[in-house]
Formats: sequence, C-alpha cells, structure tokens
Amino acid sequence: MQTISSNDGNAIEAIFGRPRALIGMIHCPPFPGAPRYRGQAMEEIYDACLRDAEALIANGMHGLVIENHGDVPFSKPEDIGPETTGFLAVAADRIRRRFDVPMGVNVLANAPIPALAVARAAGAAFIRVNQWANAYVANEGFMEGRAAEAMRYRAMLRGEGIRVFADSHVKHGSHAITADRSVAELTRDLAFFDADGVIATGQRTGDSATLEEIEEVAGATNLPVLVGSGVTAGNVVPILGVAQAVIVASSLKEGGVWWNPVEPARVRAFVEAARPATGDAA
Repeated sequence: MQTISSNDGNAIEAIFGRPRALIGMIHCPPFPGAPRYRGQAMEEIYDACLRDAEALIANGMHGLVIENHGDVPFSKPEDIGPETTGFLAVAADRIRRRFDVPMGVNVLANAPIPALAVARAAGAAFIRVNQWANAYVANEGFMEGRAAEAMRYRAMLRGEGIRVFADSHVKHGSHAITADRSVAELTRDLAFFDADGVIATGQRTGDSATLEEIEEVAGATNLPVLVGSGVTAGNVVPILGVAQAVIVASSLKEGGVWWNPVEPARVRAFVEAARPATGDAA
C-alpha cells in the first residue's frame, strides 16, 4: 500500500481504549430555527437527547455521536446559523457531563467548522464529516470538501486532540462528477488530507454498506475503518471482522425509524449480538 500520510495512529484505540467500538447515535429533535421546530421548550429537547444517551450507554454501547438530524432539510455549511452551533453545544455538554464516555459531533450538512466548535466547547473526542475531500452533488446541492479550512480552524482553537472521522463514499449524493475516482482513491484522499478514520456507508440513512465496499475501503488505508449506516444485530459481527467501529442509529430506535426514541431492548439485543466481535463480557 502506498504511504501518503504520516498519520499512522489508531484513533479508535486511542479514543475508546479498545480495538472494536460500538457507537450509538443521538439524533437531536429539531432546534429553533429549523423548519420542523414547533416551539418545544429547550429543556424538552435536551431531555430527549439525554434519554437517548441513557438508553444507549446503560445498555452497553461504548460511545456516542450527537448530530442535528432533526433540522432536516439541512442547510449548506455557509447557511448554518450560530443558533444551531449554540443549541448543539449545550446538548453535547449536558450529555458529556452525565455520561463519561467518548463522544463525537456531526453538524449537518457537511459542516466541520461548527462541529469543531461544538466539540471544543463540550469536550468531545471527535467529529464526523461527510465530505472531507473532493466534491459531490448532495441533497443540498453542490458540496465541497472543507478539510483545509477546517484543519486551520482546529489549529486556531488549539483543538488538535479532536479527531476527524470522514466518510469515504458519501450517502445521499451522486459522485458522477468524480466518476474517475474509485472508492479506494476517495479513501486515500481522506488520509492525504489528515483524516483520522474512514467511514463506509450505504446509499441512504439506514442502508448498509456491502462487505465488499467495506473491504475495499479497508484495503486502501492504514487508518481505522468505521461503518456509519445500516448496521444491525444481524450483520454487526461480519462487519466488525473488517471494521474497527460501527456507528448505529436507526436499528436501535423504536420500530427501526430514525426519528423515534432509542429502544433499550434493541440496544441490549444489538450489544449481545456484537459480543463475538467486541469480546465484551456478558
């Protein structure tokens, strides 16, 4: 494998203290300013986030990611208002203070600078970025990677300890404009632009990446590989045979629907199913 980055550390082991990690997703309800917000009190919104975090951590997940998924339809990065960063930072801080587990931040759509601000304010360990390098056509329109700007912003914040996990083949978008770039090449671009981990996903929220694509991503980089959508109790063991971590959302929600609350029984069943891969004690 060609060496194109000096980043040879394993961010999963560094953050989670283990070779395989189960990361639960907190989809925040709509924040004020978002189209689907209907006047709920902020305490009601924060309590919903805390309940989901409790259901995930109390039932065996190793860490969390928090994101503003309730703000759909998402704005492009330059149109995201400071209110989103502020509300998400408060939610993230409350969760981190109550649950002593590693946490990440994702600001949709594709907004690493607000995510870094939230992570720095709340003490989060990493951010997720859907498009770190290159460009693609997304639901929101033309979307460019912002690695250069984001890394300079991270340095300005003195937040070098905040790791970056970046998607390799971004869901909810078309790569026709970069059709000459294979998944392996897209993955190597992330390493070249100093990402700390690579995320493989399916085509839409809840869709699983194929094992073939996960293997293609893993074969193109020395960075740890995460799978960021479509992970279930039925496929987690083979996925963790290739990847070092999974980010799990819809399959842990009531009815398997992303906007519903986390269902503790689903989390317990998922953690139990994953034990052959994680090595966790029963």
